[in-house]
Amino acid sequence: MTTQNETNLKILFKILQPGCVATIDWLESHGISRNLQKYYLKSGWLESVGRSAYKKPGDNVEWQGAISSIQKQTQTKVHVGGLSALSLLGFSHYFRLRNESLHLFTPLQTKLPKWFTSHSWALELQHHLSSFLPPEIGLKEHEINQMSITVSSPERAIMECLFLAPQKMDLVECYQIFEGLVNLQPRLLNELLLECKSVKVKRLFLYMAEKSGHQWFQFLKTNQIDIGKGNRMFAKNGVHISKYLISIPKKLADL
Repeated sequence: MTTQNETNLKILFKILQPGCVATIDWLESHGISRNLQKYYLKSGWLESVGRSAYKKPGDNVEWQGAISSIQKQTQTKVHVGGLSALSLLGFSHYFRLRNESLHLFTPLQTKLPKWFTSHSWALELQHHLSSFLPPEIGLKEHEINQMSITVSSPERAIMECLFLAPQKMDLVECYQIFEGLVNLQPRLLNELLLECKSVKVKRLFLYMAEKSGHQWFQFLKTNQIDIGKGNRMFAKNGVHISKYLISIPKKLADL
C-alpha cells in the first residue's frame, strides 16, 4: 500500500518543472508542507535557489524559468518589457547590441522576491516601477525554452522604451527601433495611447509614429489623445517640434 510520503514524493516530482523554481507557498498549496520541504531538502530531493524557493536537484534554472515561476506561482505582477520584450519577440536586429540587461516592469511599490533579486542570473536586472500604463493592457504570453512567460507586446514595449528615454534610453535608438515596427496593431495602440498617463510618452510616440511613415499611423485616433500643454525639452539646444510641443536632439530631427 502506498504510503503518504510516497504519495507526496510523486506529487513533488510531478509538479517540479525542469528549468523552473518552486516557491514554498506554491509547494504548500500542492500539499507539500514546509516541514516536508525541509525534509526533502535534507534528503536531496530539493535544492535551494535562495530563501523560500527550490528547484529540482542538479537543474539549471535561468531567468526565464524564474520569471515564469514568479508569474504563475505568486501574486506579484511583473512582466518582461521594453528592449527585453522586443528582443524576445524578434526585433533585436533593429537596435544596437549592448551589455545584456533584463528589463522588468511592475506596478508602483512592487517588490520582487528576494531569492530572485539576490541570485546571479548572468545579466543585469533592471526593475522599473511605473503606473503610466494599465497593468493588463498590451501583454502577451511568449513561449521560450518550453515555458511560457508574460511579456509586453511590441506596441506596449516601444512605449516602455520611450518612458525610459532620454535618461535610460537614447531617443535616436528608440526611433531606429520604431522604423522596424511596420506591423503594429492600431486598435491596441489606440487603447494604450488613450489610457497612457505619460504626456512625454504620448508626444514622443506620436512624433516618431508620424515621422516613420508607417501605414498604421493613419488609423490612430490622434484627435482623442491628450498631449497636454507646455513644451518639453529632451535636448539642450534641440530642434523644436511645435506640433508635439517637444524639443529633440538635432540628430533625431535630421534622420
